[in-house]
Amino acid sequence: MSATGLAPTPAARAREASRALAALDGAARDAALAAVAAALERRTHEVLAANAEDVAGAEGQTAAIVDRLRLDPGRVAGIAAAVLGIAELPDPIGAVLRDFTLENGIRIRKLRVPLGVVLVVFEARPNVAVDAAALCVKSGNACILRGSRLAARTNAVLIDIVRDSLYASGIPADAVVSVGGGHEALDELLADPATADVVIPRGGEELKKRLLRDSRIPVLAAAGGNCHVYVDASADSASAVAIAVNAKTQRPGVCNAAETLLVHRDRPELREEICAALRAAGVELLEGEEAWETEFLDLRMAVRTVDSLDEAIEHVNRYGTGHSEAIVTEDFQAAARFANEVDAAAVYVNASTRFTDGGEYGMGAEIGISTSRLHARGPIGLEELTTTKYIAWGDGQIRR
Repeated sequence: MSATGLAPTPAARAREASRALAALDGAARDAALAAVAAALERRTHEVLAANAEDVAGAEGQTAAIVDRLRLDPGRVAGIAAAVLGIAELPDPIGAVLRDFTLENGIRIRKLRVPLGVVLVVFEARPNVAVDAAALCVKSGNACILRGSRLAARTNAVLIDIVRDSLYASGIPADAVVSVGGGHEALDELLADPATADVVIPRGGEELKKRLLRDSRIPVLAAAGGNCHVYVDASADSASAVAIAVNAKTQRPGVCNAAETLLVHRDRPELREEICAALRAAGVELLEGEEAWETEFLDLRMAVRTVDSLDEAIEHVNRYGTGHSEAIVTEDFQAAARFANEVDAAAVYVNASTRFTDGGEYGMGAEIGISTSRLHARGPIGLEELTTTKYIAWGDGQIRR
């Protein structure tokens, strides 16, 4: 109980746990994550039973939402493997970014330190509960998890597994806390700057916009993605077909799936070849500005012929959400211009947009893909969950 006789709030419990967590060495945090991974494998049946209830209750939702919600043994094993992958990464805390000595003899070091408490607001993506918890624990942060009601049963089991494993490993269970409630409860959290040091939305554009509008806590915006593949005049045909089809169909309900295909006017035969391959994969193709503005998150894709590289860049910067963009080209100058002039967190030359992912980037996992400019952009991994501190060592110097 607090001094007022009231039970501490989840935010207060997380804040207290964050101080204890930050004081632990990296080996202790890694051991706790190994325990989390083992418990996920051991309790997979509990996770899947809860998830089956959530999926059954998602009747009427889009195929993309159900796909993100649904777990199977392979996906649970993948979540556990991601936790182990995070544990095996170098400890970011205490890393020395700069080390220099002033003329007066004071030695200054710039170090990585935890942010403190991270609030993660996410939609029907139960894997985020574990990914966020693992990344926060590894980086010395406590986290507050606020998931979607669609995944409530699955999230509850996953968070229980994490908290039980932390406690058994000698780490405060409140390093990971869960909060529920409706929109009013979320509004209360967002209205209090003491709730957390940063809030990360993991969901669509509406969730991002709401947090940016309503939060008094700094927002690290992990946005949805209206992503493009541009096929340049010099593109290799086989690469263009393979990349466009993969970017759209490998997993269409995720934020780094391509939503628009742009093809240079000099390659009408290649446009037809790509479109035929997309249709064969079950993709419905659409044209027009309404389609260009849409993040479909399913087997639909906008198509447009552009007159030039300039027009392709203009289109991407106008309709894209700053997430992931790709060019297929054999022209180095075109590739360099596209990479330099397109405004996005990740730009690919002759590769699928589907690689914008913490696991694929060697981060173990990520909480989301930031399209912010401060203080992180791209996959939100361990380094993005830290800030810096200057430590100055003197031997009696005073400023005159």
